[in-house]
Amino acid sequence: MNADREIRTAESDRFSSAEPPSVPLLRQALIAVLLLLVLVGGFFAYQRLVQEGSEGGPTQATVPAIPVVTSSAEMRLVARRVEAVGTTLSRRAIEIVPLASGRVEEIAFEPGQFVEAGDVLVRLDDDIERADLAEAEAKLQQTVLALRRARALREKNAVPEATVDQLVAEEASGRAEVDRARRRLADRTVRAPFAGVVGLRRVDLGARVDENTVLTTLDDRSEMEIEFSLTESFYGQIYPGQPVVATSVAFPGRSFEGTVATIDSRVDPTSRAFKVRARLPNPDLTLPAGMFMHVAVALESRDAIMIPEEAVVVQGSRTFVYVVEDGRAKVRLIEVGHREPGFVEAVKGLAAGETVVVRGTERLRDGIPVEIMGNGDARGTPAGPA
Repeated sequence: MNADREIRTAESDRFSSAEPPSVPLLRQALIAVLLLLVLVGGFFAYQRLVQEGSEGGPTQATVPAIPVVTSSAEMRLVARRVEAVGTTLSRRAIEIVPLASGRVEEIAFEPGQFVEAGDVLVRLDDDIERADLAEAEAKLQQTVLALRRARALREKNAVPEATVDQLVAEEASGRAEVDRARRRLADRTVRAPFAGVVGLRRVDLGARVDENTVLTTLDDRSEMEIEFSLTESFYGQIYPGQPVVATSVAFPGRSFEGTVATIDSRVDPTSRAFKVRARLPNPDLTLPAGMFMHVAVALESRDAIMIPEEAVVVQGSRTFVYVVEDGRAKVRLIEVGHREPGFVEAVKGLAAGETVVVRGTERLRDGIPVEIMGNGDARGTPAGPA
């Protein structure tokens, strides 16, 4: 009995000295609640900072201004164009050939020389033709004197009327012979029929030539023609006087402006295309004949808001620009339309006169302050550092 009492007394003392089993669980729950409160408080504090930054609060004010180059959105006249390739033709171009056969005694031009109409190019030997002319003139003079004496005698009835009539006919024949002799002599000299640029020499001094021998070429390049083909779908949209701009790899950075001159009256049944010729002024004789050129014909013109192409930012399905407002960059969604080399049309989203960022867009975000380091021009390359 005493032993059982002692055992129960020892067990009651052990349980009374130990902590209740619910105390550790309560402590863990309190710690978890404290951690949750800290996390929630940190989250709301972060949200508040982000909101203050987007509203231009203290956080945003500490961001340094980003240097940028800007340009103005400008209202410009743009044209819908059709493009083709063509070949230049001289306004007038001929091969110079002699009108008579003979030996070349003089070559009076240099290749590439500009000559006026009537300038001497080549002379052939003309000894015989000069002698023939002198003989014809002598015969004519003899006939004229005989006719003069016959008329004087006819007034005295010393010669019959038939003699006078015969001498009148001989005089007319003699004058015709003189004209032929002069023409044959003139044909010994080859002259430029119009002003232009002569080509290479095809003969040398002393060469024997005839009516089929090409001496050189002559091109009137004061105004060039360019011939190109367009598909039949444009036939009703092309008319004389339409503006044309031509370019060539031989003259980088330069364009030649002209107008449509003539349109072929037929469409080729095989290619389903028709030929067009445009005229290009060439006062400095820059363009040669036979040059390959790229041609653009303006079909219609309209006003459009144009901005430099490098101002446009594409991210996924979004196309936007950064517009500078109150010293900050603002994202502005736009819709792009007509394109020209280096420029695009803003169909929607921009108004004429607004300032867009051209350089420095890669460092921008919506609402970030900017510092304008240079102003570009929608018609040229923006100036100033990026």
